Amino acid sequence: METIRTVELFAGVGGFRIGLESASDRFKVIWANQWEPSMREQYAFECYTAHFGSQKYHVCKDIAKAKIDVPDHDLLVGGFPCQDYSIMKKNSAGIKGTKGALWWQIDDILREKRPKYVLLENVDRLIRSPAKQSGRDFSIILRCLYEKGYAVEWRVINAADYGYAQRRRRTFIVAYHNQTEIFRNFAEAVCVHGLKSMHKHIMENGILAKAFPVQDYSRSYVESWIDELKYADISTVSRDQRVYLYNAGVMMNGRIYSVDVIPQQVEATPLKDILELGPVDEHFFLRTEDMPRWAYAKGAKCEKRQRRDGSQYYFSEGSVQFPESLEKPSRTMLTSESQVGRTSHVIQDPMTGRLRVLTPIECERLNGFPADWTDTGMPERMRYFCMGNALVVPLVKRIGDALLNVGMITQNGNGSRVCY
Repeated sequence: METIRTVELFAGVGGFRIGLESASDRFKVIWANQWEPSMREQYAFECYTAHFGSQKYHVCKDIAKAKIDVPDHDLLVGGFPCQDYSIMKKNSAGIKGTKGALWWQIDDILREKRPKYVLLENVDRLIRSPAKQSGRDFSIILRCLYEKGYAVEWRVINAADYGYAQRRRRTFIVAYHNQTEIFRNFAEAVCVHGLKSMHKHIMENGILAKAFPVQDYSRSYVESWIDELKYADISTVSRDQRVYLYNAGVMMNGRIYSVDVIPQQVEATPLKDILELGPVDEHFFLRTEDMPRWAYAKGAKCEKRQRRDGSQYYFSEGSVQFPESLEKPSRTMLTSESQVGRTSHVIQDPMTGRLRVLTPIECERLNGFPADWTDTGMPERMRYFCMGNALVVPLVKRIGDALLNVGMITQNGNGSRVCY
């Protein structure tokens, strides 16, 4: 069986690698990069190497400097930084922000190496970023991939829709180069059947459709173009493009088709099923002196606030459930999970009836990581931070399975199996 040479960018604590290797040992990471410029201690990278070894091809360096060493590969994966697309960041700058601009490092690698397959993950808001010019950033990404000969699929996936314990919505992007069989088959179908074949690719035939089955779609759809006939270059896309994209879509030869799909849902895992059995340490329980802060953070508000320029405005927001329901999947976990705050999870401990936060092991379970995966010497607050930054591992396994079953394996002339 042919090895699928994989490069993992923005590797974090290794979520992509765990997911792909659980799908098949044919996925072999030959180069990985993780570097957090804002931190003196590189805890995520240390966790990665604690599990996968301190190899010369495990690189802790700014990707702008490290990309020159990326070897030839078949599959590029990465959860490129999402802060500039996230709804949790006020006035997010999108692809023009400090973190969002890291897309261009991926673009440079694709231009140089042209791997046959690409798998990327980001926040759900990516497809409509920025708010003032909806769809601009994602259109830039699509144009970059088009110029390098890729067809693209995307889906916004809520992990809870497919049985997992967290309502975590993320955009997954799968691209395949024009030298692959799946590209050629898809291109031929589009030439013959047009939008009908693009729709069928979203609903049935595509890699993401196989990984995450859908039951129906809304009657609305978007058709657009991103090729040279409409936009001369990337700069004109950035200046002029505005398109409202839906939660699923495809691009073939510069033609875009997007539609809202309805997932083929299975019963989600409730939060209670990922809790640790038995007693947990006392420091996870809420302290009496912190209760006013928790109540304020979780409660409804309508209050006058002051801007930096001295002007005033009214801020209002509704309450959130406090404590969390144990009978439903959890809300999305964020990097601020260790703090007293509105988005942090608080539950009523089943054994004691007291209020407490989730433990690091429970947070790892929400993302499908093995227990104590981040227990590699980092501070406890960083264990929460790393899980808030991570993806839901079983989703990657499903995509890995679909890549193998749909696109990456075919027969060559003498009957042996080869990787496209």
